[in-house]
Amino acid sequence: DPDVARGQRQHWYPWPYVEGLTIKEAVNELAFIATGLYGKPIPKQNGAPLRLVVPWKYGFKNIKSLVRLSFTDKRPKTFWEEIQAREYGFWANVNPEVPHPRWSQARERMLDSGEKVPTRIYNGYGEYVAGLYKGMDGEDLFK
Repeated sequence: DPDVARGQRQHWYPWPYVEGLTIKEAVNELAFIATGLYGKPIPKQNGAPLRLVVPWKYGFKNIKSLVRLSFTDKRPKTFWEEIQAREYGFWANVNPEVPHPRWSQARERMLDSGEKVPTRIYNGYGEYVAGLYKGMDGEDLFK
């Protein structure tokens, strides 16, 4: 709704925002729908009333504002993949060894201290999610 999300007035973007996960990713024990944040209901700017949380992926996969869920046998072209596929692919798994075309992703800044620390593969959730991607040779899992 452009009246609520003023950025949607930017006509050059391919609205509506579309994101996609595989069924295996969506039902993983770490993926969830959040209804609150820091013990309170999620504010609009953070995705109220529902927000998808997929902690082993880059932030743009953690969509704000669910409008429709579709189950399909075809992989959708996602919002950021449509805009810049070279930089933002379908999988978007965190891997410090795979740099973004314009910056390194090998280190991240801690919110509480500002300290820069090494980024961990799958945001540190590798033991829980690496198996989702076995046998997917040829897929660019970290873009």
